[in-house]
Amino acid sequence: MKSLLKFITCGSVDDGKSTLIGHMLYEAKLLFADQERALELDSRLGSRGGKIDYSLLLDGLLAEREQGITIDVAYRYFTTDHRSFIVADTPGHEEYTRNMAVGASFADLAVILVDATKGIITQTKRHTRICALMGIKHLVLAVNKMDLVGFDTDKFDAIKEEFARITTEFQFESIQVIPVSATEGDNITTKSPNTPWYKGLALLPYLENVEVHASDDVKPFMMPIQRVCRPDHTFRGFQGQIEAGSIAVGDELITLPSHEKAKVKRILVTDQDRNSAHAGQPVTIQLDREVDVSRGCVFTKDNQLQEADGFSSTILWMDDSVLTPGKDVLVKVGTKILPGTVTAIKHKIDINTGNTVTADQLVKNELATCEISLSDGIVFDSFEKNKSIGGFILIDRVTNMTSACGVIEEALQSSDREDRNDSEVTRDVRAQQKGQQPLTIWLSGQTDNTALAKEVEKRLVARGYHTMLVDNSLGESVRQLAGYARLLNDAGLLALVPAGSTNGNDQAIAQEIIGQAFLPIEAGASIEEAAKEIVKRVVKALIPDSYSI
Repeated sequence: MKSLLKFITCGSVDDGKSTLIGHMLYEAKLLFADQERALELDSRLGSRGGKIDYSLLLDGLLAEREQGITIDVAYRYFTTDHRSFIVADTPGHEEYTRNMAVGASFADLAVILVDATKGIITQTKRHTRICALMGIKHLVLAVNKMDLVGFDTDKFDAIKEEFARITTEFQFESIQVIPVSATEGDNITTKSPNTPWYKGLALLPYLENVEVHASDDVKPFMMPIQRVCRPDHTFRGFQGQIEAGSIAVGDELITLPSHEKAKVKRILVTDQDRNSAHAGQPVTIQLDREVDVSRGCVFTKDNQLQEADGFSSTILWMDDSVLTPGKDVLVKVGTKILPGTVTAIKHKIDINTGNTVTADQLVKNELATCEISLSDGIVFDSFEKNKSIGGFILIDRVTNMTSACGVIEEALQSSDREDRNDSEVTRDVRAQQKGQQPLTIWLSGQTDNTALAKEVEKRLVARGYHTMLVDNSLGESVRQLAGYARLLNDAGLLALVPAGSTNGNDQAIAQEIIGQAFLPIEAGASIEEAAKEIVKRVVKALIPDSYSI
């Protein structure tokens, strides 16, 4: 059976990615006769004066052909005498970086194109960093358009040396630099006489021979559950793809996160019974006893995986909106989706230098180290060991669009720790999440301060503020009321305290406990008029340059 290589092409706009793959398929006779004829006919109306425009094989969208750029990821399957391939031709425009990241997530190898007339540019560095982030360990740098620089060996060597410098910080296992001309076919499928100084293989022969696969069968068994299959009361099977290791009938499994144990009673691959199965196979596993398993759980043999309800990560932000701490998202790790919050942006990563830069927000296409808190515990592994549960995506709760992709660096808080603390989720994070500054409105001066507080709360809620009324019906002390208010402020809320007392010492005690969020108000008018004036003062305190009607 032939081995399979999954690879992507990436690079900047007009570096020749689609042309490179199209020329490779055409020259290697890997097209059907009707595809070849259609390409020749389409090229008559193209931009190459009637010569074959090989990019048309992959740029199928009307907008792509009109603009001469790749917009969406184009997948092609082909096979040679030596190997089978799946190639993803990804966009080069910065606007479509998310599409490039999607293609990189599935690949074993990346072919990064560089225009020989321009050399290494920012987009080259960005794509190299994204490839490393997505766990790609093997690179080919195709220095394209060598015909436009007269196949100058000095130009080629300079680009090769600069690329070597920018990849030193990454753990790539192999990097091959090849001089090519995608339009003329130099070093695409056979060695070109125009580059006698280049001693390596042409691109296609190199792809046919490069070794990229470490055996997943020798790793510990791991399978995320995608679906519980129960066609009738006699059968209950757990379906998913084995991501690592192998399994056999009679093996004992551990179910995470419940940690229940059971033995494998039956293994089905499609509808066929098997005694064993290995990494890469989709299977249905039936156990010898009932256990609590649902979508998102994980089967393993030895419990080497981690469980946590928060982690630090490196992400690529891909949304048009700006990311700030406190952003609510859905987090998908493996087959599990949970509500979560981006609690902190530790720093951004400079694309050009790799240095870290202090940041409190992210814009589209920026890389950063972030901390993410989850609503419940989740099972994961290091990205190096298992991509399927070591990587994740962030999904916007409103639009359901993928906002970011990333890799988990380390757990922040284990889900089974008894000594939980809230240090990772600060008052500022909760306040930003709610879009307001915490404040304690300490009311006094009315005969019925509780009624006044209720009226003020109603008006503030109508304006979109998040509030909570502190109940003073049991006659708590000033210190107790101030302590409750401080907790509510820590939650990012506006606390309304019908204190009653106008004593200066009491207010001093309350202010000492509550801090800068303390806003004392003494109201003497009717409840309705007082409430109106208090709301004005509160809005003024929250937004100093505002006015209210």
